Order: sequence, then structure tokens, then C-alpha cells
Amino acid sequence: MRRADRLFEIVQYLRGRRLTTARQLSEWLEVSERSIYRDMADLLASGVPIEAEAGVGYRLSSSYDLPPLMFNYDEIESLVAGARMVQAWGSPQLKKAAGLALAKIAGALPKDKRIVLERTPLFAPDFFIDKTVGERLDVMRAAIQKREVVQLDYTDMKGKNSLRMVRPLACAFWGGTWSLESWCELRNDFRNFRLDRIQTVVLSGRRFVDEPGKTYADFLRQMRRETGNDTSRS
Repeated sequence: MRRADRLFEIVQYLRGRRLTTARQLSEWLEVSERSIYRDMADLLASGVPIEAEAGVGYRLSSSYDLPPLMFNYDEIESLVAGARMVQAWGSPQLKKAAGLALAKIAGALPKDKRIVLERTPLFAPDFFIDKTVGERLDVMRAAIQKREVVQLDYTDMKGKNSLRMVRPLACAFWGGTWSLESWCELRNDFRNFRLDRIQTVVLSGRRFVDEPGKTYADFLRQMRRETGNDTSRS
């Protein structure tokens, strides 16, 4: 990739995210972090209003704007493939949103690229997927947004049932199964719960606030330490 193209892509990543680290950019662009630091210095020198916070990451000033850009063919196929996977593996609300998003994208494309969107030969069949998992996903998404504690009737891999009161933090898709990343009040620790093993979900009506050591960021740091992939530094 030419350096000019890399600088352009850095700006595109920054404009689409609240915070981005040098490590993330180096992985996405397949260059060293040292190269990213040099690129950032050059972008700043050229007048791009990038804000940096040590140990946190980079952000693009909200006052900075670029004209809308047209998608290329690979980007169109990736959007279609992603939307179709959401329609297959997502929740009812996400499936509907994915369809509406594709319709909006199609409406903004010129005719030749709209044909690419319509004829993209990448599919995600859904006829074998348990629909109740998607319904649970919508419940979990709402609880995460509201910061509401939920009660789970859960069956583990050994067939043992238990009732858990958990703070839902995020949901993750593992290419076949969804899991709930949470803080378990029974174990006083982070726990993952597969959505297809949850028998019932009850919203408690009790809200929680983030506490040091119990947030999703803390969960990620713990997972990285346990797997030997600590990427916490910028």
C-alpha cells in the first residue's frame, strides 16, 4: 500500500470511531506502530485535527469533515455479506435493521454498483438456526443498554442448572454461537453464558453502574492476560 493511501485510510478509520489506538491501526494496516506514530505526526503537520490522549488512543475532532465517499466493489460485497450474516444469526430487531440498511445503501449507489450489491454471491443460510437464540439476543441487547441486572436460568455443558444474577456487559458471536459476557454476582467474577444454553431470562428491574474492576474493558483485559494476548497499551 502506498503511504498516501495509508494516510487516507487512517483518517477513514478515525472518522468512524470514537477512539482508536496505534496498536489497532498497525494491525489493520499491517505496519509497525512506529510507522503509525510517524503517520500521525505527518497528518497533524498537514492540518488534520487529530486529538491524542496518552494510553487511550486517537480521535478525529468533531469539527473536521470530509465529503461522502463512494464504496468500491470489495466494500459493497463486505457490507452485503455482513448484513446477510446479521439477518441469519442476529436477533429479530437486528435482522430488520440489516435489511433496511441494505436498502438505504442500494438507494445511494449508482446503477452499476447497485447491481453488484444485488448479485453478490455471498450468503448466510438461516434455515437450521434456532430462532429463540435471536429472541434472547434482543432481550440481552435491551438489558445491556439499560444497564439492568438479569436473572438467568442456565444449563452448563455438563447439563447442570443454576440461577444466576448477572450484570450484562456485551454479547459476542463465535461463528455459530452467541455468548453473553457478564459480571456474575453469584461467583463475584466475570462469566460467559452461551445464549443457546439459557433456559429463561428475567429482567430484574434493578439497574447497575460501572464499577472499577467490573466493566467490559476489565473483562477484556482479564481475557487477554489469561490467553497471553495483552494488547492494553496504545
